[in-house]
Amino acid sequence: MENKKTSAIQNIVRILLGLFMITAAIGHFTFQREDFQAQVPNWVPLSKDLVVILSGIVEITLGLSMIFLTRYKAKVGIALAIFYVLIFPGNIAQYINGTPAFGLDTDQARLIRLFFQPVLIFLALWSTGAIGYLRRKI
Repeated sequence: MENKKTSAIQNIVRILLGLFMITAAIGHFTFQREDFQAQVPNWVPLSKDLVVILSGIVEITLGLSMIFLTRYKAKVGIALAIFYVLIFPGNIAQYINGTPAFGLDTDQARLIRLFFQPVLIFLALWSTGAIGYLRRKI
């Protein structure tokens, strides 16, 4: 059991990240499916639609876990941070290939987006207390 407390602001950010992930997952299955397919790098050896569906399942699981698995929030935060690292090549591919998706129609917009991924990684770790958890484990 992870017994270190997190602040109210951390909890709000954690819940917002969870809601963000659930919303993204819904987009994977419905109205943003083609945009998410545009992010799947060509070197991935699976169909782009399958990757989008599978990543949507992971996202809804992580989103619900961020909100409801508070007993394991640091571990869930680590899992979410790892997920953000794993999907980063898709953001890079979208930039390198100049693929328009999610309203990112210019190279500048796609480049700026790349700088938000480290912010998401940090927020996943910070909002769940995972940074302190990892320090205690190391």
